[in-house]
Amino acid sequence: MSFRANAVLQSVAVALVSAVVCGAAFASDHVPDWVKTASQQELPHYPSATTAVVLLYETTYSVAPDGKAVEHVRRVVKILRPQGRDEAIPVVWYDKDSKVQSMHVWAIGSDGHEFVVKDNEIADVGIPGGGGDLYSDERARVMAEPPGRDPGGVVAYEYELTERPYLAETTWHFQEEIPVLKENFTLELPGGFTQTTTWAHHRPDPGIDMEHQRWRWEMERVAPVRAEERVPMAPAGAALAGRMTVHYGAMGLTASQEGTWQGIGEWYDGLSRDRLVATPEIAAKAAELTQGKTDFYDKVEAIAEYTQKKIRYVEIKMGVGGYQPHSAADVFHGKYGDCKDKATLLSSMLSTVGVHAALLMVHTERGVIDPDAPSIIGNHMITAIEIPKGYESPKLRSVVTAMTGRRYLIFDPTWDKTPFGQLESNLQGSYGVLMEGKESQVIELPILDPGLNTIRRTAKFQLLADGSLKGDVTDKRFGDLAETRRMVFTHDDAREQQRYMDRAVAKDFSSVTLSDLKVENAEALNKDLTTTYSLDAAHFATIVGPLLMVRPRVLGSYSLDVDNRRRLVPIDLEETMRGTDEYDIALPDGYVVDELPDPVKLDVGFATYESSTELRGKSLHYSRTYTVRNVTLPAERYPALQKLAGAIDADEASRVVLKKAQ
Repeated sequence: MSFRANAVLQSVAVALVSAVVCGAAFASDHVPDWVKTASQQELPHYPSATTAVVLLYETTYSVAPDGKAVEHVRRVVKILRPQGRDEAIPVVWYDKDSKVQSMHVWAIGSDGHEFVVKDNEIADVGIPGGGGDLYSDERARVMAEPPGRDPGGVVAYEYELTERPYLAETTWHFQEEIPVLKENFTLELPGGFTQTTTWAHHRPDPGIDMEHQRWRWEMERVAPVRAEERVPMAPAGAALAGRMTVHYGAMGLTASQEGTWQGIGEWYDGLSRDRLVATPEIAAKAAELTQGKTDFYDKVEAIAEYTQKKIRYVEIKMGVGGYQPHSAADVFHGKYGDCKDKATLLSSMLSTVGVHAALLMVHTERGVIDPDAPSIIGNHMITAIEIPKGYESPKLRSVVTAMTGRRYLIFDPTWDKTPFGQLESNLQGSYGVLMEGKESQVIELPILDPGLNTIRRTAKFQLLADGSLKGDVTDKRFGDLAETRRMVFTHDDAREQQRYMDRAVAKDFSSVTLSDLKVENAEALNKDLTTTYSLDAAHFATIVGPLLMVRPRVLGSYSLDVDNRRRLVPIDLEETMRGTDEYDIALPDGYVVDELPDPVKLDVGFATYESSTELRGKSLHYSRTYTVRNVTLPAERYPALQKLAGAIDADEASRVVLKKAQ
């Protein structure tokens, strides 16, 4: 099972279970010898948190002279803990261009009883949709409740699947979330075919040449993708898991893409070129949107925001449609499409006003696309808009320069809460495949300045002698940090908006009431989303005899999720950002300051944190600035992150001590 398939299975397991009607499996002596042999292996010592282990994972990939391929898989899983039951669910994914030729399931219970699952107990189900997914022909053959799925039990399955005919690559995902004891991958090619391999997150292995166009790769005792059960601030599993992609080809094989980024781009150009053709209606709309505009940025922004806001995200995926966009004309006429459809329409519309744009394949999880491992592994399509030579503007923030010297503005018309000119945080610092025919290449996506992703909170409060606090707050957000609130204030009704803010503010108080909520610029992505409200918090300060102890950091937290273990994997900080807080707290009558927290000033390179609390007249003034400059860090920077987390936590918990005046 690929890392991707395993992750998807976890998310839809409940739906699959409800869709399957399971009969009772029956005892049998016909469990295959390869299953028994795998189940009798002595296991190495695994950490106590290990939930399951793959005893055998065997794949044979056979290609016919016409380029069509058949994948034969055997997989045996032993469950070690109750939490590992889902790892043993037999499942095969397919669509209208691939077909499950056969599938068989067996099990050996913890008590040694052997089971064979009947064919009619294996269900064929559609994958539950969600969000903008209107229809997908992706399906699964699955046994949601196999026998023997308890600690000590073993579940095995075998299947044969005809692969999609328009791909000339396959990926062996040999590292998973659980350990693998033994696995192998065999490639069988016809005469006249050639093959190359690319490796991600693992050293290259030439494999064993078995002659007669057959090659085999073998591995033993493959560690899980993460050694610990839970790793805070870890990259996506698919960005860490080892994989090998096999590219094969022959003269006349149209799907061949040679195992290079250029080859992948040329292959995709064949799928998408004719879909970019603009119709007179498309040209007319582009002319309407750009009428009176002469500046490059202004023209492109008008068209980009049209595709971002006026073309609904709806995915209809069938066969090659999972890769190939619909025609720009169809997308424009229907006013809906998925990511590659929206990117195609944007490119088509721009072409009619003299602006060139290319499709850019990315992955929504940072680090999954490896620049040294060409493959068709991206799961999202955005747009690279070529910037005219010599043109400069401070509004162009997400800019890259290709090896050709061309500059491109990277923009995602699907992400409807990202301001034009910027790029959502999860794509920053990752890689994408620029689809430019013979000039196709992998490019690194930019990391944006922290000042483009901000929270700015200001407030004036009155502290009362009984410990209660009242005041007015202004909260301004820009960039991805405004995304969730923009969604709430543009899609939810007033009641839900109030509930959302009540929950958000309640995180900082034991008892609080929020009133007079007002919002500005919820739809204006290139302006601050401004939220103002009043609050009344009981028991904010703690009364200790004649003393009153008050937290100057009234609202908001930048606490970091760290632990004390030795770090083995890189660190994902998620986003660059800057947060500032300025709070004034008027002291209650009859009280003076007895003790103030020390100021904090820390710079760890990838981030800075500064705060201070001072007395200004009869008010406390608290200010702080937190800046994150990077999105990823190597594991060896974890001690610096721990130091930063400790400083933030200490400052956020600090108290001012007030005493009654003599």
